[in-house]
Amino acid sequence: MNTIPALPRAAATVILVRDLPDPSGERSPLQVFLQRRVPTMAFAAGMTVFPGGAVDPGDAVVPARIQGPAPEEWGRRFSCPPGEAAGFVGAAVRETFEECGVLLAGPSGPGSPLPDDAWLRAARSGLVDRTRTLADVLDGAGLALRADLLHPWSRWITPEQEPRRYDAAFFVAVLPAGQAADARTTEAVEARWWYPADVLAAHASGAARLMPPTFLTLTEIAALPDTAALTAAAAGNAERAAEPIRPALVRRGDRTVAVVGGREIAMP
Repeated sequence: MNTIPALPRAAATVILVRDLPDPSGERSPLQVFLQRRVPTMAFAAGMTVFPGGAVDPGDAVVPARIQGPAPEEWGRRFSCPPGEAAGFVGAAVRETFEECGVLLAGPSGPGSPLPDDAWLRAARSGLVDRTRTLADVLDGAGLALRADLLHPWSRWITPEQEPRRYDAAFFVAVLPAGQAADARTTEAVEARWWYPADVLAAHASGAARLMPPTFLTLTEIAALPDTAALTAAAAGNAERAAEPIRPALVRRGDRTVAVVGGREIAMP
């Protein structure tokens, strides 16, 4: 019997990167921050993923609090209405702060001080328990959302066969100077920095499990030498609208594969 596909929920994913020279000299310095989700999660349980999550109604931020491209420009980049694009951007900033403590925001004026660690911890907890919104956090400290720290990479829509579906905008963000990503989230059993080639090797051996969007994204960025090259590639993406990538799930004997642009990727 045919069933009506679930409507995809808007979401944002952040490819958080940094440069750390490899002491062995065998790998380029580009590293990416990844989390292994707890096995009880309703979606992508046990998978190794980038930080991210669904758009929340509280992610809307007034234009006066945004530094960088306006919602209209993000809408052009992600082939969607400005309001939807604004949700992607807000969710990207909120989820990155909630899940790994990196805040893509800064003083809204030259005289505005940066919040201290205690304030940041309290603001993060408020977002996690939903007693505060992103707008509350920014307004409370006179901060601006740094949309200029985000770079468009791709947009993925979950296959229609899946019971939980997402329409996710993928952004690149370089770790801001003076900040550190951590593993203090209840949604992951571990979180750390990886060289892309290492996590792809772990996936090949079965030590890590990657969903098709994560696998393909890591494959793309593994070919780049450093964060400068990655942000330059993302800038090239910004010059053209990102048409949504819609994988199709196909049975191949006793296994299921995701077909993306004619390429078959085994489902974990």
